[in-house]
Amino acid sequence: MAKKNIHVTHRKNGDWAVIGSGDKRASRLHKTQEAAIKAGTPLAKSNRSELVIHNRENKIRDKDSYGGDPNPPKDKKH
Repeated sequence: MAKKNIHVTHRKNGDWAVIGSGDKRASRLHKTQEAAIKAGTPLAKSNRSELVIHNRENKIRDKDSYGGDPNPPKDKKH
């Protein structure tokens, strides 16, 4: 399976969507951002990709990486 980032985005009606990059439809809709993040995290983990969290204006506010990072931070010891 290709790496597909998972996005948590805000909808005009107030819902929060969990949607894969390039997908036309959300895989899940939630009333709160917190619920959408909880639903999107296992998807990002299973895809070994990033969970991209957007704010109410749909600008990226945070990213969590669950894949093999080709450039890990130098301060972490592996």
